[in-house]
Amino acid sequence: HYKLFMYLAWPIAILSLGLLVFLLLPGVPSWLVTPINGARAWINLPIFNLQPSEPAKIAFVLFLALYLRQRDPPESFLSLFPPGLLMLIPVGLITLQPDLGTACLFVPSLFGMLVTAGARLRHLALIVVLASLAAPAAWPFLMPHQKARFVALVQQIKGDRSQEHDDNFQSFTAQRLIGAGGLTGQPDDKARALIRFNRLPEAHNDMIFSVISTRFGVVGAVGVIGLFLTYFAGALGVAAMCKDRFGRIVAVGIAAFIAAQVVINIGMNIGLLPIIGITLPFLSYGGSSMLTCWLMTGLLFNIAMRRELTPYNPAPRYPLGQAP
Repeated sequence: HYKLFMYLAWPIAILSLGLLVFLLLPGVPSWLVTPINGARAWINLPIFNLQPSEPAKIAFVLFLALYLRQRDPPESFLSLFPPGLLMLIPVGLITLQPDLGTACLFVPSLFGMLVTAGARLRHLALIVVLASLAAPAAWPFLMPHQKARFVALVQQIKGDRSQEHDDNFQSFTAQRLIGAGGLTGQPDDKARALIRFNRLPEAHNDMIFSVISTRFGVVGAVGVIGLFLTYFAGALGVAAMCKDRFGRIVAVGIAAFIAAQVVINIGMNIGLLPIIGITLPFLSYGGSSMLTCWLMTGLLFNIAMRRELTPYNPAPRYPLGQAP
């Protein structure tokens, strides 16, 4: 039963944070934590490489849902700060790896869970405005490659193709391959040849949407987007039908994580967002990402299966362990 995770939220959160801290410890042997593309984000296990920031998404959703379940709806502006501080703990550790892309995914999930818990939209809008105004202050703290990606995006939007074979190579190549797919895509052998000839980086991972578009064209791309929209609508439907406060918040948190990841990944592929290393859920290669997506989906099914068995209690505050 998904309610068991109310009791497991604390140990799961502690274990998740412990793994994130372990990645940053000095003296950890390189055979155990090997930097990849400059980021200390993976633990080398015998079976596969574990990326702790992926299961940290589940830990964050469970822990924040438990926190919000035990308290009054965050209707005041000041009541939004404790959940925000809880988010900054994993986000800060992930940013130090550095993995800014994954860290960004926690923000939409936080907002979605706060809205579900009763936060006022005008307060969240004010936070977005204040964060936007303060964002330029973070520029000096970005890594050189992160700055280069943002500059490359601005140049691309302006129509400047001077970096087409440098910082913008991955983005321009992805867009070129999407265009090559046409309406219905290219035959398998020709699509493979196009991808190989254009030397698309991370074709099996971050750029899988471009590969799908090359092979199956606009029809395939729209089909993939339609499947994700169906998933998102189903997750929100589960949340809407769930009368349990904890389950409802968990369902929305999961939906927000998946939706944000899809939007950012597709935005990267079509040149609307900078390349920040975000995978496409269920489709990109990666054991940790795939496992996390399916665990999230399992939680959604668990909540959906038991929504009618959960008695309704309108009171937002009750002791941990007491059935709502």
